Amino acid sequence: MFKRLFKYIPFLLLIFFMSCAKRGSITGGLKDSIAPTLKSSYPENYSIKFTGKKIKLTFDENVKLKDLNKQLIVSPPMKNELLVLPTTATKILTITINDTLTPNTTYSLNFGQSIADNNEGNPYNQFKYVFSTGDYIDSLALGGRVKDAHEKEAASFVSIMLYEANEKFNDSTIYKENPRYITNTLDSLKTFRLENLKAGNYYLVAMKDNNKNNKYNPKSDLIGFNKQVLTIPNDTVFELELFKEVLPFKANKPSQASGNRLIVGYEGNPRSKGELPKLTLKNNDEIIPTIITRVDKKDSLQVWYKPLKADSLSMHIEKDKYAKDYTFRIKKQKNDTLSIKAIQAGSLNFRDRFTLESSVPLVSFDKTKMSLINKDSVAVPFTTAYDEFTQQLYIDFKIDEAQKYNFKMLPGSVVDFLEKTNDTLSFKTTTRNYTDYGNIILSLKNVNRFPVIIELTNEKGDIVKANEYTESKTEIEFNLLEPGIYSFRAIYDDNKNKEWDSGNYLEKRQAEEVIYRSEDRDVHANFDYIESFDLSIPYSPEPKKKKPKEKEKAKKSSF
Repeated sequence: MFKRLFKYIPFLLLIFFMSCAKRGSITGGLKDSIAPTLKSSYPENYSIKFTGKKIKLTFDENVKLKDLNKQLIVSPPMKNELLVLPTTATKILTITINDTLTPNTTYSLNFGQSIADNNEGNPYNQFKYVFSTGDYIDSLALGGRVKDAHEKEAASFVSIMLYEANEKFNDSTIYKENPRYITNTLDSLKTFRLENLKAGNYYLVAMKDNNKNNKYNPKSDLIGFNKQVLTIPNDTVFELELFKEVLPFKANKPSQASGNRLIVGYEGNPRSKGELPKLTLKNNDEIIPTIITRVDKKDSLQVWYKPLKADSLSMHIEKDKYAKDYTFRIKKQKNDTLSIKAIQAGSLNFRDRFTLESSVPLVSFDKTKMSLINKDSVAVPFTTAYDEFTQQLYIDFKIDEAQKYNFKMLPGSVVDFLEKTNDTLSFKTTTRNYTDYGNIILSLKNVNRFPVIIELTNEKGDIVKANEYTESKTEIEFNLLEPGIYSFRAIYDDNKNKEWDSGNYLEKRQAEEVIYRSEDRDVHANFDYIESFDLSIPYSPEPKKKKPKEKEKAKKSSF
């Protein structure tokens, strides 16, 4: 019996070891979605009579710091940055204060979302450490929201600042001094709340502080402000509109671009009040004739002059209250050559003007050497207009649908500033059918005042060449629009110059009021849309419910 069982022992052992070696899958359990919590702090949060230089924060798990330089808001601001260590995963953070604290002052260290658990990155949202160097914690608050004075959405990380309204405050304070209190809208928020404030009178300022120094730099920063002094406590919900100031005109030293052209960089608006800067170019005492044109998409001007022999030139630039003299050397360089190209490549939109652009400014035109014919080789009447500043030649004619046009320029049609003429040139363009476009009839409601500029913008926020200036009319037509999504923008043109004007802090002037319609319009080909724009309803960034069926809101175009 024993022998019979003994011969099965090897098989039993083999089965035992196989069962022991069988693999199984290890599961990680549920994903951690719980933010870390503060177990203790030393000194305790909301301490009074604070005199130390170090703060220790102990958490219930390992935490890490993320975007601390963006997220951490210290109010009132300190001259020297806090040192927060370590930057690696830890349960204990140590904060070192490298400044002399002001007596009887409540300080707030708002970490935003910069403290997160080490494993899943769950943020300890809006954690705030507060202490007072005095006998009590200031507990008053002030709230509001920020918006952009011109664009649909305000920038992220906007600083909201309070300055004490006392004998020390003047117009230069925000350029040179730190505010008394500060907070930040952070990334996605457009609202703000200043807390732990002391009762008193204050000036309220919003700033997109690109230099991150708590001081206003008009060259780089956006600003918004409340005109009147406000008193705290105050339960008003304040709204601050951010704008970029237009700087006073200022020119940089000219640089040579070719044998006949200089580049002059500038700040401000070179065409304010409809006038270019007065510019005098001299070779010793001889005044040199010049033409001033733009550099597209750059804050620079081109100064054209005819080639000459000289070692140096002098230039006097004057505009408004600005005046400057420059002397600079010039070198022998190649001269610019004339070339002409069409702005519209391919199809010509019915709302556009057929436009040619020259590489050198043009000075004379011979229309007898120009011709425009359609696809049937029939001559089409046209007129021309030239914009010297943009170096663009407009060919205006009645544009028909489903047409092909050929604009031809024989040699000598134009003469440029350097006395060169064109070779034979031919430019072709086509048009589509009216049914390839959509039309909008827009009815304005609750217009507070006139005149009003109504602008149509695309998804990128760029102005479509379809804007209307109205001094009384409340029904606006936008015809022959490319299919796409459009937004409506209304501008109260209070100074009647037919353009939007930004604000100015020193002049205590707000930007002209801009109102967006909350709902966009998705334009389809061969549809007419009847829309309304109620200017009394502020723009809301929240997504709207989907509109009813298209056929209930639009009809086939009969254009």
